[in-house]
Amino acid sequence: LWDTYRAAHPLFTYTEPERVNDMVKSFIAFYEQNGRLPVWNFYGSETDMMIGYHAVPVIVDAYLKGIGDFDAKKALDACIATANLDNYRGIGLYKELGYIPYNVTDHYNAENWSLSKTLEYAFDDYCIAEMAKKMGKQDIADEFYKRSQNYKNVYNPATSFMQPRDDKGTFIKDFKADDYTPHICESNGWQYFWSVQHDINGLIDLVGGKNRFAEKLDSMFTYHPAADDELPIFSTGMIGQYAHGNEPSHHVIYLFNAIGHENRTQEYVAKVMNELYKNEPAGLCGNEDCGQMSAWYVFSAMGFYPVNPVSGKYEIGTPLFREMQLHLANGKTFTVLAPKVNKENIYIQSIKIDGKPYDKTYLTHEQIMSGATVEFEMSNTPKAIGVIFEENNP
Repeated sequence: LWDTYRAAHPLFTYTEPERVNDMVKSFIAFYEQNGRLPVWNFYGSETDMMIGYHAVPVIVDAYLKGIGDFDAKKALDACIATANLDNYRGIGLYKELGYIPYNVTDHYNAENWSLSKTLEYAFDDYCIAEMAKKMGKQDIADEFYKRSQNYKNVYNPATSFMQPRDDKGTFIKDFKADDYTPHICESNGWQYFWSVQHDINGLIDLVGGKNRFAEKLDSMFTYHPAADDELPIFSTGMIGQYAHGNEPSHHVIYLFNAIGHENRTQEYVAKVMNELYKNEPAGLCGNEDCGQMSAWYVFSAMGFYPVNPVSGKYEIGTPLFREMQLHLANGKTFTVLAPKVNKENIYIQSIKIDGKPYDKTYLTHEQIMSGATVEFEMSNTPKAIGVIFEENNP
């Protein structure tokens, strides 16, 4: 689920809604039998591999989209119970300190990954808050919205990176953002910095505004590893520090939309689709990871991607095909048209939805389910396409 909550499961809500309902019911059954939600179930056994409690965003996305007939109250109970297991994977310390310290041994798991756990838990907490809010449980929503801001507790203004802290609150010394350390899950400080999918505007404010954010985001794609750097096996599909071969980077390419630099998103999305996905036996630039690598491609080829997987908003990138149709379970067909798109004409000049001009940099779940027709006018010249996207902030 650490891999697939990002795009594979949101994609299933359109291609396999009945199975999404079955999956959520399976999660609830696991909770009834084990007292918590699964992390990575494999042949009936819980491996507890990777981090976060990412059954939560899968449940919440389904609930917010009105998919299925599962017991929503029991599903929320399962999410809350999992988020409050004090003796499990550092959650007690996370609740007490607002982050997971790097110098306290977690006897449940061999890996440390303290910084990454803090960021992943904060996102899952946001998801719980969103579901509780929709269900009218404002006290629970308030508690988990507050917890979702814990990502700020590991931001070090002195380095402008998310940085591991010890149990006394001191940031780890001699931190280098391009190092791969035991405190960051399959990534380095550059790659995990952006793992605040639920509060991009908050992250922009944290670093000092849009200009500073733009500089940092630009550097993500231009600060290349040295030729003699020995990169770990999961750092593949590299563009600067961006690693398309592993999941934490997948949404980062779409963040230029947040600062009015949509053309950069369009450039890099086109580059990844055309260069890092190939029609050959080794055609993926990284581990498929149960469908996430392909789901990124499917969404991106349609022209958009779920930066925040439970928001019901999809950031616009650049389409790959002249025409694409998504046949929906409600009998309607969502269509994307881009008659002039090719490997040079990657820049969107204007957007129409059902024939009417559209000036936002995202599409919505409601637009997709209505069977809308989205038309992109394409060119080889960059052009601003809309107002800066509105993040659904707590």
